Amino acid sequence: SSMLLLALLALGLPAPARCPRTEPPGGPSKDPLFRGADRYDFAIIVHAGSTECFWQFAQQSGNFFFSYEVQRATGLANSRNILATASDPNGLQLGASQHVRGQINFPATETGFYQLCLDNRQNHFGFMQVYLNFGVYYDGFNMEKEQPAERKQLNDTLDAIEVSIRKLQVHIFHMWRFYNFARMRKGADSFLLESNYHYVNWWSTAQSCVIVLSGVLQLYFLKRLFNVPSSSKPRC
Repeated sequence: SSMLLLALLALGLPAPARCPRTEPPGGPSKDPLFRGADRYDFAIIVHAGSTECFWQFAQQSGNFFFSYEVQRATGLANSRNILATASDPNGLQLGASQHVRGQINFPATETGFYQLCLDNRQNHFGFMQVYLNFGVYYDGFNMEKEQPAERKQLNDTLDAIEVSIRKLQVHIFHMWRFYNFARMRKGADSFLLESNYHYVNWWSTAQSCVIVLSGVLQLYFLKRLFNVPSSSKPRC
């Protein structure tokens, strides 16, 4: 009976916790794991009181970048601040930003999927439209390791061309990032102009109605001042 009791207790004990993997294991097929693209830029709606998260795969020694801007916000307070966080594959938070716009940049210290989250739980009555630009880039835009030492060296001309092309790629990449910053601001400014346009039209209509109503009321009260009440008694 004691052996049976020990066996039942062993079955009831919880299993030891396992450390999270940096990337999910491959399936039964021999197809490589789908890791997505290196860079993304798009807009998303974060509903009231909710959190939206994304995962971006990065190789070790890569440079991770994450930028965002709140283009539109609704609700009673109409606040455009949103909480953005970035975490490594083990769940450790690497950076946070709670503003209308912000950036979180860091080097990828290990290979795996990095988590990016947008938290709109402070806004309980309205949604936010957020433009995102995130991804990872590598030195020379090449994820391959160094070639073996016995590899045949290129001549000086080809080496110079390769260095120039890599520099050009780096400049193009940073210009692409600046272009996305401009797109973020353009979208936010467009929504702001549209909101101000509707605000001005609404207040203009309301003030016009108030002016017309006040004129009608003034005319009505002035007319009542000159009304002579009829009386059956003869006047002196």
